[in-house]
Amino acid sequence: MADKLALLIWAATPDRPELVVTPLIHALAARALDAEVEIHFAGPAVRWLVDGVADGLYATCAQEKSVGDFLREVIAEDVRLLACGMARAAWVAEDEILIPQAGAAGATAFVARTLDPAWRTLVF
Repeated sequence: MADKLALLIWAATPDRPELVVTPLIHALAARALDAEVEIHFAGPAVRWLVDGVADGLYATCAQEKSVGDFLREVIAEDVRLLACGMARAAWVAEDEILIPQAGAAGATAFVARTLDPAWRTLVF
């Protein structure tokens, strides 16, 4: 069984915060099963990694937990968060910064994961 999971988040953007919690929960579930997990953020979804963006958005009307809270949970579980360089150039302003835990990986890195039999991939 593969014990490595790479997720690509591209359609779950800050204008639809209800969509991003599912991949974050899946990442936590995979970590609970001791899988190595990384999340690649592409396109406008890279904005989740901009400092402060996720803290002001909620997946439900009840606002019981911000998206930032979910991100801190995955960070606490050693999930790697990776920003696409092209997405960052297109969607992150020069005066904005990413959260300190955000690394970098381009499209090729995620494609390599899909081709590597040791990894499973999910796209959101």
